[in-house]
Amino acid sequence: MIGLWLLAVCLTTAAEAFQVKNSTIVVDDGENHQVKRAVGDLQADIFRVTSCQPAVSFGKSKTKTPQIIVGTYGKSRLIERLIKQGVINEADLKGRWESYVLTVTRERQPRLVIAGSDNRGTIYGIYDVAERIGVSPWYWWADVPVRKNGQAAVNCDYYASGEPTVKYRGIFINDEDWGLKPWATTNYERELGDIGPRTYARVCELILRLKGNMLAPAMHECTGAFYSHPKSKEVCDSFGIIITTSHCEPLLLNNAAKSEWDTKRDGDWNYKTNRKTILRKWVGRLAEASQYENIYTVAMRGLHDAKLRGNLPLGERVTLIDTVIQHQRQLLEQHIGKKASGIPQIFVPYKETMDIYENGLQVPEDITLVWVDDNYGYMKRVSNPQEQQRSGRAGVYYHMSYLGAPHDYLWLNTTPPVLMYEELKKAYDNGADRYWLLNVGDIKPMELGMQTFFQMAWNLNAFSFEKIHTHQAEYLVKLFPHLASSASDIASLLDTYYRLAWSRKPEYMGWEYEWDDKEHTGLKPAEFSFDNYDELQQRMADYQYISNEAQRLSDGSAAYYELVQFPVQAACQMNRKFLMAKLNGQMYAEGKIPEANWAARQMEQAYDSIQVLNNRYNELLDGKWRGMMTVPPGLTALYQNKPEVTYTEGMGEIPINLEPHKEPLKDCHVVNLAHPAKQSDDACLISGIGYDWQVMQLGEATYTFPTVTSDTVEVTVYTVPFWPLYKGKSNAVSISVDDGPAQVFENKFREYSRTWKEQVLRNGAVCRMRFAVDKKLPSHSISLKSHYHGQMLQRVIIDWGGLKPSYIGPTP
Repeated sequence: MIGLWLLAVCLTTAAEAFQVKNSTIVVDDGENHQVKRAVGDLQADIFRVTSCQPAVSFGKSKTKTPQIIVGTYGKSRLIERLIKQGVINEADLKGRWESYVLTVTRERQPRLVIAGSDNRGTIYGIYDVAERIGVSPWYWWADVPVRKNGQAAVNCDYYASGEPTVKYRGIFINDEDWGLKPWATTNYERELGDIGPRTYARVCELILRLKGNMLAPAMHECTGAFYSHPKSKEVCDSFGIIITTSHCEPLLLNNAAKSEWDTKRDGDWNYKTNRKTILRKWVGRLAEASQYENIYTVAMRGLHDAKLRGNLPLGERVTLIDTVIQHQRQLLEQHIGKKASGIPQIFVPYKETMDIYENGLQVPEDITLVWVDDNYGYMKRVSNPQEQQRSGRAGVYYHMSYLGAPHDYLWLNTTPPVLMYEELKKAYDNGADRYWLLNVGDIKPMELGMQTFFQMAWNLNAFSFEKIHTHQAEYLVKLFPHLASSASDIASLLDTYYRLAWSRKPEYMGWEYEWDDKEHTGLKPAEFSFDNYDELQQRMADYQYISNEAQRLSDGSAAYYELVQFPVQAACQMNRKFLMAKLNGQMYAEGKIPEANWAARQMEQAYDSIQVLNNRYNELLDGKWRGMMTVPPGLTALYQNKPEVTYTEGMGEIPINLEPHKEPLKDCHVVNLAHPAKQSDDACLISGIGYDWQVMQLGEATYTFPTVTSDTVEVTVYTVPFWPLYKGKSNAVSISVDDGPAQVFENKFREYSRTWKEQVLRNGAVCRMRFAVDKKLPSHSISLKSHYHGQMLQRVIIDWGGLKPSYIGPTP
């Protein structure tokens, strides 16, 4: 056999493309059930593309048709044989985590080989082949068309995936009340009336196709708890998906669901006073779930997102949580039959649990520390040098969707890829390579953000600031071939969409705060200025332009509407609604009643347009997504409503000229960050983030500005509102003018303070400093230096008497 195969190799010097039509999938009898299930998906995918479904042969390697060999290292005799024959390099599989090899053999009748280092490695190889022949991971969740191609082929000499950058990679379905829950209840799982096994089967398939491996299930009390539908955990296991949980679900117990913990039935969720009941609950959960693959959250908080019960002093809370973790690890050892150090566990220092951790809690070193962003995309801290030595390493829990103060953002995907890359790379570089969990809300319409996240988690080294900036546009061109001739247009559209949302997300346009004092509660007029710098006019013009572009570039498909057209046009109309309401109030106050009437009518039309866009989304493909898309009201938000306007009957309507007409600046100057006079080697201009869609990452940079007519200037600096890396680091920036004494801006803030709330809503920290200058000089210089590498400048304004009020100032 080996001699004949070597003869075949000699007869063919290069691998040929393997046509999948009329093939047979050959799988060893001893293969894992999860792999066998995925083979069924491969059958279906080949049929989707070629209209011809391949046969499956279990254990029989002799077939008359071309073969697709699927197998896992250590389980498949077929793969073992191919290793011995030299077709597969054993080092690409042996001892590797979730790795795979694809190769087309050099024979008279070539074979396509999919070999995995473990079960999920083989499954990823299967889905890689599916994507290579034209089945997008988003074929179902975003309705990306599968194009028929009877000649579909895999052209692969030899591809070894290598191990993923991050070991555990997954999503958290959260705040499902306004999308996934009503959709599943009234549409997809109508018989069950809940999010259940049928929905989770679709979710698990998507995660695997994106090369993820874990899921934190939906856990709000509106939804039946994950374990209340026993088939759900069986379905997830059949896919090979690991179940993890959020920060408030210790040992897989969802205390937000009354079926799991009901204070009337179970008493207070207080470990000090009700330990026996809590332990009994944990024992019951482990008895039913520990046979499956899980990652266990340890420690505890209060019910759902509340703080620890009992109002204990901080020192006593530290002691209590230390006891909780000890008891939890004992339970894990009893039910799983391993030492606790060999069982995947996470500790999430989120909100007040961070205080407990930083005040002396000793978390066993094998437990993974999962650092959290501040819910708005900025990592609160990462591992310090000592924590980086932990055997459990670290991870991240990152938000693309959030319900909470100062304002929720549950509707549209507006997290810029560059920000996500910057913060996740920062965490990774400081040890967060074990666990990445992404809060995706309802999954839709977060598809592009999820795609970016999973590709980074799989191979972060494939990205840079430049590559991440263009990633989503390039991905859309790949999904929609008709965009190939408009690649620069779709890139520009995405840039403008994210840039506009950077300064104010669509959900924030009502200028309200949630869960706040009376002064800050309720809808307020937008702060974009109509009178100065064409701020309002330019924003409306930009939104109208990309709305028109989204329409022009459409191929009419449901997928394009879901991924591009809907979010762009919905964001446009939400801005139009609130900006027209602002104009109505301003015109009315100025006595321009017909103009006020016109603005009021525009607001009404925008409000109606949002409903039309949502309805179109829900009725796509004969109502496939009916119940999914709404403008989520959260729990206290008002932005979904109509703002108040005044319409005076009988006074007619006169349109307001909203065409931008930029005027030259007088007695102030905006620094063009792209043109420093001097910069340090570690300073770098980065595109894809910031008010002007480029920032200067410091290092140190020096800029010149023209002569002034005053003895002093006021410098306004907007930075990206990063937290310090960890205790002992800072986000300080030194600023000096004309080489004079430096002043230091250190962005010190507390989470949930007024300063922090304003920063995350505008994606910018602002400082103002006054400097003496010699007005006789023909030009001047301003130098900015970061105390710790990585701080980002997004706008610098120098004023000597001419700066006018606006939201974020004039553009360069």
